[in-house]
Amino acid sequence: MDTQELARIIDHTLLKPEATPGDVEALIREAAELGTYSVCVSPSMLPLSLPTGGGLAVAAVCGFPSGKHESRIKAAEAAAAVEAGADEIDMVIDVGAAREHDGEALEADIRAVREAAPAPTVLKVIIESAALDEEGIVVACRAAARAGADFVKTSTGFHPAGGATVEAVRLMAETVEGRLGVKASGGIRTRETAEAMVAAGATRLGVSGSRKVLEGGSSEEGGY
Repeated sequence: MDTQELARIIDHTLLKPEATPGDVEALIREAAELGTYSVCVSPSMLPLSLPTGGGLAVAAVCGFPSGKHESRIKAAEAAAAVEAGADEIDMVIDVGAAREHDGEALEADIRAVREAAPAPTVLKVIIESAALDEEGIVVACRAAARAGADFVKTSTGFHPAGGATVEAVRLMAETVEGRLGVKASGGIRTRETAEAMVAAGATRLGVSGSRKVLEGGSSEEGGY
């Protein structure tokens, strides 16, 4: 995968709570320069002013970072983000339900957001894979597929259990069998790590320090 191809699967991300509108403007300029697929921001930062003709998508998070929001609140947040210009929604599940392998609760949670943000809005489901056992990962991925999601995603990058791992990405990819995309996020700080995630089955990457990763260096801001 060459640098341009790698850039085109990156969601260039800024989700720090202290982020300012000026920081987001800088993120957009850098994303356009690097040729990333999208920028991913907090919903309070919408709407965004994007460069014309660049094809840069906008992703916003929902129920972030804990997932411990009522489904109707997540749904309302997702709908408001779409109305403000988001092309994609990255929602956090109730991780506790995934730990208990409660697929029905997970499906209902995800479906509420899917109904509030229907296609063509892309829905990515953050399962916080580092906090789950293998069965929990599989149950969460299957619930996302049944609820009509477009992607399953490893991590928020804010959980103390950690971010993406090659093993989790591989299991997620095997579970969804190409029916959904797989987004690896959290702790992707080097190009080597990014490429390992792609080799394991990731079809999208969430990266904060995209420039350093694409240039082959190491970034302190590789996860989010």
